[in-house]
Amino acid sequence: MRARAARLLGRAPKAAWLCAAIACINAVSWSILTPAFQVPDEPDHFAYVKQLAETGTRPTSSISHLAPEIEWTLRADEHYQVRQQPQHTALASEALQEQFKAVTSATVGVSHGSPTAGVATGQPPLYYALEAVPYLLTRHSPIPDRLALMRLCSTLFAAITAMFVFMFIREALPAEPWAWTVGGLAVAVAPLLGFVSGAVNPEGMLYAVAAVTFYLLARAFRRGLTTRLAVTIGVTVGIGLVTKLNYAGLLPGILLGLAIASVRVARTSRTAALWRFAVAVGIGLSPAGLVVLANAFAREPLLGAFHGALALDKGSLLDELNYAWQLYLPHLPGTVDDFPGLFPARQIWFNGYVGLYGWLDTTFPLWVYNFALLPAVAIALLCARALFESRAALRSRLAELVVYATMSAGVLWMIGAASYGYFPGVDAYFSEVRYFLPMLALFGVLLALAARGAGRRWGPVAGALIVMLFLAHDLFSQALEIGRYYG
Repeated sequence: MRARAARLLGRAPKAAWLCAAIACINAVSWSILTPAFQVPDEPDHFAYVKQLAETGTRPTSSISHLAPEIEWTLRADEHYQVRQQPQHTALASEALQEQFKAVTSATVGVSHGSPTAGVATGQPPLYYALEAVPYLLTRHSPIPDRLALMRLCSTLFAAITAMFVFMFIREALPAEPWAWTVGGLAVAVAPLLGFVSGAVNPEGMLYAVAAVTFYLLARAFRRGLTTRLAVTIGVTVGIGLVTKLNYAGLLPGILLGLAIASVRVARTSRTAALWRFAVAVGIGLSPAGLVVLANAFAREPLLGAFHGALALDKGSLLDELNYAWQLYLPHLPGTVDDFPGLFPARQIWFNGYVGLYGWLDTTFPLWVYNFALLPAVAIALLCARALFESRAALRSRLAELVVYATMSAGVLWMIGAASYGYFPGVDAYFSEVRYFLPMLALFGVLLALAARGAGRRWGPVAGALIVMLFLAHDLFSQALEIGRYYG
């Protein structure tokens, strides 16, 4: 498997490696300019790593009070005064900076241990086990130094994400090599990818595993489902399921894709088709099966934290479906309006993508969100033109498109179901665009299609403009972050 992966990466075009390098550099930039723990849930994720690295056990409590040395660092950093209060900057005076250094230096070698990790408690352990390596390498350093190295390690996932987005676009649009670079570079400099991947957060790894998954499925559709590819897909799915719960949203589409790819293999050999499907599914679902078995012996909900995340005990399924629909689209006639006076697609999701950083407290002026509609509409129209002109090719790949649509619907359903668990107390609890980023591969394809929509003559020009637009978005977003915390 290792040798095969090396050969696979060795065949990656230089442009794919360029996209990976740029994405990593971008994430490193975000990791440096964003103050410690000023990323949503980062203290909880750090606490999970701390518990796992120091005790070898997972956290067991979701209460918000973390280990004492983490709390000392947060207070010395004025974390609670700065978080969600944009009128306060980070360590505004030299006296506060000196106090912060003194307090954090006192945490070196201190380990009170704590089984609490807030919202991170119910997550699978793989990402945290990987981050335990840089944590242990810096265990004799102050907490901010440990966090800095852990963030740098996390930026590597941005590189993997961008590389496999490029590779996915290459499989999806094989006839237009120049368009691969457009989508890959645009994703590489996407500010939200850099912001999340430049922090201690398993979502960075989730994006990378999701991008690999999309690429492998595209490869199966284009080149056939071999036994080796089935094993690789199974291993990737298994990794995804022990990375973050959200990966489960992709699972229905993955299973559908494997079924369709196996049916194609069955045209020549039914035995081979069944074997390859069984191998991929068996390997992929084995980690989840072990979790269900452990929960059964512990007499806990079989789906563990996933059970609560889907709000399975709340309301009717029809009400939940109605809520999830309205979280993205206008409510249907005859249904209760769960978001009166609010258009989530515009005010939550579009504005959230344009700029919502820090603890969701760092925003652009209102005119920026309105102005951003112009390039967004232009890109959408170009993409629609490309899709219309390629309608014959799309019909021939309808099954593949259905798979990708099912994967996307699964992610959207996960967000909607989890948010419904807090409704009506909170309208859209998980209304953060970062939860959409497992679908970055599809976003990259749409951007490549938009460039193609400008035609053969102007397509490369449009592609260059798209990349420049995304780069400008990234730079202005970083400037916004700098102004928020250091202005």
